[in-house]
Amino acid sequence: FRGGAELLFDGVKKHQVTLPCQPEPWDIRNLLKWIKQNLLKERPELFMQGESVRPGILVLINEADWELMGELDYKLQDQDNVLFISTLHGG
Repeated sequence: FRGGAELLFDGVKKHQVTLPCQPEPWDIRNLLKWIKQNLLKERPELFMQGESVRPGILVLINEADWELMGELDYKLQDQDNVLFISTLHGG
């Protein structure tokens, strides 16, 4: 989490997680639900909108824009690096 997004997660920028086993492969959609339930500490409306991230949150999967990877439908692989960067700034 970068660009201020980490403030919603107790200021922690990096989380290394092991996702629980489930019958079907994990995708970003399910990862976001898991993040909301397990990592997000405050103001979920600043991170999520519906089942996706809010506009203004850039999502990178292994340093590539998630739009190139299938967005919510991207199937996570072991050791994937998912980065959320807030591009929203107060003033």
